[in-house]
Amino acid sequence: MKTSTSALTARSLSYAYDGRDVLHGVSVTLPPGTVTAIAGPNGSGKSTLIELLAGVRAPRSGEITRCGAVALVVQRPSVPDTLPVTVFDVVTMGTWARRLDRRRARSEVAEAIEKVDLIGFEKQPLAALSGGQRQRALLAQGIVQEAPILLLDEPAAGLDSASRRRTREILAEYATRCGAAVACVTHDDESIVAADRVLRLESGRTVVP
Repeated sequence: MKTSTSALTARSLSYAYDGRDVLHGVSVTLPPGTVTAIAGPNGSGKSTLIELLAGVRAPRSGEITRCGAVALVVQRPSVPDTLPVTVFDVVTMGTWARRLDRRRARSEVAEAIEKVDLIGFEKQPLAALSGGQRQRALLAQGIVQEAPILLLDEPAAGLDSASRRRTREILAEYATRCGAAVACVTHDDESIVAADRVLRLESGRTVVP
C-alpha cells in the first residue's frame, strides 16, 4: 500500500572524496510501499548516495531521517573468497536481527532462496557462485530481513534478462507486502521504467525532469 508518509528523508546531502565534492545538495524522499530507481551515468554519485542513505557513510553536510531499520544489499560484498559460508548461511544472516526461532528462520530462508531461484544451491559456498548467483543470494538476504527500508546497489548487475525481470517483481512485491520503501541503484532501463519513482543524478547533482 502506497502512502505519502516518508520512510526515509534526506535533505541537501553533500559528500566529498579527498576534499572534492562528489555529491552536491542532493535531497531524497522514499515513501513506504514504493520502489525508487536511482539512475544516472557512471561516476554520477549513485553508489555513494545509497551508502549515505544506509548510514555506511556520513555526509559532509545535510541530514537524513530514517523511520525504521535499513537493509542494504551491496553489489560486491566484502567477504573473502576463502570464508566458508554457503548460500544458506548468507541468507540466514538476514534473519539474525529479527530473533526468529530456528524453525521459522529456516522456513523463511528457504522461501527467500526459492524466490531468487537458487534452489539446489543452498550448500554451495558463496565463493563458488557466479557473479549473478551471488547477487541473487544477497538479494535473498536482503528481503528476508523484512526491514521497512531496503536499499540496493545495482541488484541486477550480472543477471540475465529473465533474472532482471524476476528481481523487479521481487522488489515490487516486497514493497507492497511489507509496506517498505525500496530504493535501488540501476542502469537497467526496464527497471527504471517499472519503478514508482525515479531519481536521476548527473555529476553528483539531481537532474530535474
